[in-house]
Amino acid sequence: MNKASTSDLMEKVVSLCKRRGFIFQSSEIYGGLGSAWDYGPLGVELKRNVKNAWWKSVIHGRDDVMGLDTSILMHPEVWRASGHTENFTDILVDCKKCKKRFRADKIGNQCPNCGGKEFTEGRAFNLMLKTFLGALEDESAVCYLRPETAQGIFVNFMNVLDTSRKRLPFGIAQIGKSFRNEITPGNFTFRTREFEQMEIEYFCRPQDADAAHEKWIADRFQWYVDLGMTKSNLRLRAHDITELAHYAKGCTDIEYNFPFGWSELEGIANRTDFDLKQHSQFSGKDLRYQDNLTNEKFFPYIIEPSGGVDRATLAFLVDAYHEEQIEGETRVVLRFSKELAPTKIAVFPLLKKNAELVTLAKKIKNELSKEYVTVYDDTAAIGKLYRRQDEVGTFFCITVDVQSLEDKQVTVRDRDTMKQERVPVAGLKNYLADQFLKNNS
Repeated sequence: MNKASTSDLMEKVVSLCKRRGFIFQSSEIYGGLGSAWDYGPLGVELKRNVKNAWWKSVIHGRDDVMGLDTSILMHPEVWRASGHTENFTDILVDCKKCKKRFRADKIGNQCPNCGGKEFTEGRAFNLMLKTFLGALEDESAVCYLRPETAQGIFVNFMNVLDTSRKRLPFGIAQIGKSFRNEITPGNFTFRTREFEQMEIEYFCRPQDADAAHEKWIADRFQWYVDLGMTKSNLRLRAHDITELAHYAKGCTDIEYNFPFGWSELEGIANRTDFDLKQHSQFSGKDLRYQDNLTNEKFFPYIIEPSGGVDRATLAFLVDAYHEEQIEGETRVVLRFSKELAPTKIAVFPLLKKNAELVTLAKKIKNELSKEYVTVYDDTAAIGKLYRRQDEVGTFFCITVDVQSLEDKQVTVRDRDTMKQERVPVAGLKNYLADQFLKNNS
């Protein structure tokens, strides 16, 4: 079993995503919109599985983290308090030769487009996307599409605290869309202007923050490994002091070795007590935590594990992609974990013109669909059907043949080993449950 060579792996993944219905370019029939992507029937299942796995791990799997879903549009003062209005900027320059615009920190000494070496003076460019609320498009109606989900958690800190009666330490987590007017998006779905985040804000006592930070780094790293990502393709990178935000005590990124290089999947930061202090100052509301046992009143420190749904989905796609030679032909297979595979089971009748086989195959499909994401297909020869399901990561293929009508058994084919086994129809559910259990062990 071999990975595709690094040089063409990304190209092959992008091609597979289009061919098999994982990811399409947005507005493609109109020529497409740069750095905007639509998730197809299989892609939306994969992405949903990534989000569900995260939610199960950080909320349902813990007693100290609660969920939240806040609005994309927020009061403009939120972004003044957070510093985004003034400081959420990139320094941009224009190449004088080709007129293309670039981030000043990404160009080096020459234009990456034309090789020119003369540039305009750098100008600050705010990354927030602006819109207007109400009938008038004037400064009084200015609003922003949120550039991160975190601020929605901070401004709801007291609402959650008052309704949950939680004691420190505890976390608030959410998944949601964010928007940044990136000048240099790219690398497929890795860097886009519209993206989804999975963020946790974990509130704790200042003296406990360092230990909590280290624990979250370890837990979040292990999450990717537990979902089948190759451990050697992951690494931790602590930020240098020059990289840290002015309010942060520390930050460590979980990086993945993409075909285009090591890049961030998730950052886990110690934000100190900056955020609640800022929102207290700008809102005039006291956002300090009060310990009813000691009567202490203070601003908690915040540990923030913040990951990208789209980046994680892309990394799982790249990591799952494998090629192998079978009888002189290349077999492409996506080796997703049970939790992430968009489709778990596919059911085929060996002869689509045989009404009895089709009826039995559809009956099996409908029964298995109650417990697993299952598809039915009779649009090609059996060998081609197997290859299609390999390419999208389906765990098991079940073939109903003429013999099945006599012995009430079907052939179950394993994705990874390609081993085929005859299994009684009556025992299919128990057989598959055992196989999925082995897969998780």
